[in-house]
Amino acid sequence: MLNFDNRFLRELPGEMDAPNHVRQVANIVWSQVAPTPVSAPQLLAYSPEVASTLGLDDVAMHSQAMVDALAGNAVLPGSVPYATCYGGHQFGHWAGQLGDGRAIYLGEVLNNAGERYELQLKGSGRTPYSRGADGRAVLRSSIREFLCSEAMHHLGIATTRALSLVATGDKVVRDMFYDGHPAAEPGAIVCRVAPSFTRFGHFEILASRGELALLTQLIDFTISRDFPDLNLAAKMSKEWLPDWFSEVCIRTARMVAEWMRVGFVHGVMNTDNMSILGLTIDYGPYGWVDNFDPGWTPNTTDAAGKRYCFGRQPEIARWNLERLADALASICHDHAALREALEDFDETYSNESTRIFAGKFGFMQWQTGDAELIGEVFALMQRAEVDMTEFFRKLAEVDVANPIIEILHSAFYREDLYGQTRADFAVWLSRYAQRLQQDSRPAAARIQQMNQLNPRYVLRNYLAQQAIDQAEAGDASMISELLTVMRHPYTVQAGRGAFSAIRPDWARQKAGCSMLSCSS
Repeated sequence: MLNFDNRFLRELPGEMDAPNHVRQVANIVWSQVAPTPVSAPQLLAYSPEVASTLGLDDVAMHSQAMVDALAGNAVLPGSVPYATCYGGHQFGHWAGQLGDGRAIYLGEVLNNAGERYELQLKGSGRTPYSRGADGRAVLRSSIREFLCSEAMHHLGIATTRALSLVATGDKVVRDMFYDGHPAAEPGAIVCRVAPSFTRFGHFEILASRGELALLTQLIDFTISRDFPDLNLAAKMSKEWLPDWFSEVCIRTARMVAEWMRVGFVHGVMNTDNMSILGLTIDYGPYGWVDNFDPGWTPNTTDAAGKRYCFGRQPEIARWNLERLADALASICHDHAALREALEDFDETYSNESTRIFAGKFGFMQWQTGDAELIGEVFALMQRAEVDMTEFFRKLAEVDVANPIIEILHSAFYREDLYGQTRADFAVWLSRYAQRLQQDSRPAAARIQQMNQLNPRYVLRNYLAQQAIDQAEAGDASMISELLTVMRHPYTVQAGRGAFSAIRPDWARQKAGCSMLSCSS
């Protein structure tokens, strides 16, 4: 059914048949561990696109053998389940060993095109790296991860994918708000798919322990398997590290620039949640900016410090890369080259940002003065609580010859703030129209450009929460409906107006519709 080729296990040291209890694990990068079976697995949804990539059709996905495997109740031929060891900086502080605490790999699969993908069950039971929980995941967080993985892909943003969402039939006890009121919730498992789930933390933990030979081996393996275009594996040495690190910096910069384009906030950018491939990974308390606010964070744990708020994401990404550079410096003597590679992040992010925001605003290219014009409207949007997604879609409809503020009215959450800022927006809109006239191109070309960069549909938290509420009541249909809508986020879809609506008033403070905890 699936063609497993577990190169990670073959080429890197691990432990086989070791006891599955929480402990510090040294001098290895993986531990064999079996998923814990569940009582009543039920396939709630799957991604046809991911299934097709792996060579699976609808019949295969609904077969009992596949459902059992995706629930952790059976092991497919060729699969050798395992968990990996990594560390990380969490909220700016070194946390030591972390590892896959509830994610268990099924292995690496080669598809018919020869492409390699790792499959991983999240919520499939305890591992040697479990931290203070039972290795399980609740339905609400699993729905969010399943939907967002696919929504981000269709937005054109580098991400891990999701193959399936399986209800377990078992309850999981979680304290959703960390307020001393734990409750039993329905459990679920997501099968995540990516070319690699390797994180910054995989390298950090080895450097922190002085396991430098293993660190070198892991880097050599990672370049050979996951960065074949660099063609460095045969030449691997400590002096080649900065070239590889530069590529990691560039990919990370591009990813974060895309987050900022669509208003996505990751919510928990710890170094253990940073992909070495520049993929968006680990969908916990994420969110999309509704009323524009660079200081908004979807993470209740981050509410006071706002370390991981929308506007700080580029800064935090660079800080995380600096921590990875610290780990690499333990075996790379050319520290100056590592610092130069970090500058590749700065240059790439700057170039990508100007390209992206020129396109979002409909400019043919970035010009002197554009930063001031854009900064002014962002300040106005924050002051007036203007919805980011709606604003940019309506901005494309502005008549350059006769710009009127009413075209933006639907993006305002509050009538009083619309009234208070209407004159200021009108002045800005006039200046904006004058800037567009400098490009002298047909309106249709500008609108097409803007609507290719500014989505009509994003997975707002209140939409995901509605799907969760229905699924917990026994109706999983909205999960599939959201998946369908998010497949075409830039195209207006007839009869789908409810999925493009700005956040309703009832969702402003409702649990799960604005901010979320890390509880899952």
